[in-house]
Amino acid sequence: MALTKDEQEMVSLVRDFIDTRVAGRVREFEQDDVYPEEWIEEMKELGFFGLLVPTEYGGVDLSMACFSAVCEELARGWMSLAGAVGGHSVISYLIKTFGTPEQKDRYLPAMAEGTIRATMALTEPGGGSDLQAMRTVATPNAEGFSITGSKTWISNASHSGLFGLLCLTDKDATPSHKGMSVILVEPTEGFSVSKKLPKLGYRGVEACELVFDGAQVPADAVLGGTPNKGWAHMMRGLEVGRIQVASRALGVGQAALEAATKYAQERESFGKPIWKHQSVGNMIADMATKQQAARLLTLDAADKLDRGERADLEAGMAKLFASETAMEIALDAVRVHGGYGYSKEYEVERYFRDAPLMIVGEGTNEIQRNVIAAQHIARNKI
Repeated sequence: MALTKDEQEMVSLVRDFIDTRVAGRVREFEQDDVYPEEWIEEMKELGFFGLLVPTEYGGVDLSMACFSAVCEELARGWMSLAGAVGGHSVISYLIKTFGTPEQKDRYLPAMAEGTIRATMALTEPGGGSDLQAMRTVATPNAEGFSITGSKTWISNASHSGLFGLLCLTDKDATPSHKGMSVILVEPTEGFSVSKKLPKLGYRGVEACELVFDGAQVPADAVLGGTPNKGWAHMMRGLEVGRIQVASRALGVGQAALEAATKYAQERESFGKPIWKHQSVGNMIADMATKQQAARLLTLDAADKLDRGERADLEAGMAKLFASETAMEIALDAVRVHGGYGYSKEYEVERYFRDAPLMIVGEGTNEIQRNVIAAQHIARNKI
């Protein structure tokens, strides 16, 4: 789907922000794992936290195709900045799609401004990608729900004021997903956020563990107002999330490809630019081809969501292929740079550290292949 003129201008705005404000300074924050407060504040002012919020609530309300392009540009500069808006945008999408009028009025204007930042809370210490193994329980009581359990690897946890918590509200339901709800949790007594977990890449933006020890939330905190609908809600949200992760992978892959392309023209060996050596030239050709294929897969998934169609298969394929491609391109970029690719003097070593997150995040690619196979069979039953 072609972007509108306004959407093209939004992508250009993000590209300019990355090229003029971010690109030359990433190491100031990345090396020491420093939260990029000043860039986050600029992103709020530029409307980046309202990307999927309807205009009547003060948002930008981009198409999913434009949202993908914006996330790619952010990740091209620093993948952590795309992560800063990732879970937030998924929660924005869930509230605008499934939220009650009161939930929309309460949260969406502040989320568009970035004065409330949100994140998803799905993964549990013993569950990983297996959401059916969930142990976090919200027990009904006279005041609403009392929540007990824990979540881990929650991005932006210490800077978020709203958590889209997937948990059990009917622990006796069979199968268990029929007893799940998404609860909109604000910081409260009985809820705590751990110190940030150390990571290989994806630095600057924190990932933490959440602990719920009898945290009390009101009954109207359930997304949509009706308990036990959360599995369907979150599966829709994960379609958006996987497109967003695929777009992050595109950004990392594009940055690595651009770095390799530039270096291959500047660096000479045996009297000619190294891209003219067939082994390097073939590598550049394969990198460029796979990057374009990953982008088209991602845009296909985004287009289906924009048409209001189910996109679990397409989003899964995009996430799988784009993330694997980013890892391959990042490694090849290191190889094109030779010994310099292993040095922090060049940015390609960072791309190589950032790329694996997209392979294991938002459902590992090993699980993703199971999902893709099941959906493919479901759509092609004999």
